[in-house]
Amino acid sequence: MQEKLAKVNKAARGENAKGEFPVITTERLVLRKMVVTDSKDMLEYFSDEQVMKFYGLSPFESEQEALDEISWYDRIFETDQGIRWALQTNEGKIIGSCGFHNWDQRHHRAEMGYELSRACWGQGLMSEVLAAVIDYGFNTLSLNRIQALVEPENAQSLRLLEKAGFRQEGLLSQYEFTSGKYDDLYMCALVKSEYINRSQK
Repeated sequence: MQEKLAKVNKAARGENAKGEFPVITTERLVLRKMVVTDSKDMLEYFSDEQVMKFYGLSPFESEQEALDEISWYDRIFETDQGIRWALQTNEGKIIGSCGFHNWDQRHHRAEMGYELSRACWGQGLMSEVLAAVIDYGFNTLSLNRIQALVEPENAQSLRLLEKAGFRQEGLLSQYEFTSGKYDDLYMCALVKSEYINRSQK
């Protein structure tokens, strides 16, 4: 029974028969599994205070912190709690990540998270990534709802999600305790029926 369930979960995640991590190609990037050799690139953007401003974590100070983050990506994938892609340029550099966590398979929903190196801001790259990852979520993972939690001051992320079709459903007061403070968060969401209607226009 457990073996059968594992096969079903692999199919739901879009893995092939060998259980390999799914790769997505967009116009300018390759979305692939994050590996330990990416830790130096990850440290480069995760040590940037501007990138981490609304992330809920302090800027990274060591490569070990990046390796721990990569281990978390591995763990959520192996336990069917989510999937996180590394964002790789044509030159082979990792400039961020994007994916799903808190995947609730019973209710067909997951939370989306992402970050991008500051050197790549303003180029439309994350909009390109979100379009591919959202499509994967609805059409491969069979999600019905994708949600994202965003601090009210993070106007850039709110605009990005709005452009992708997300709606602000409400403000969650003091929802998280991060970096020594309680944070209000907007609940933003996109459901499959809205996504389909948007795609057909």
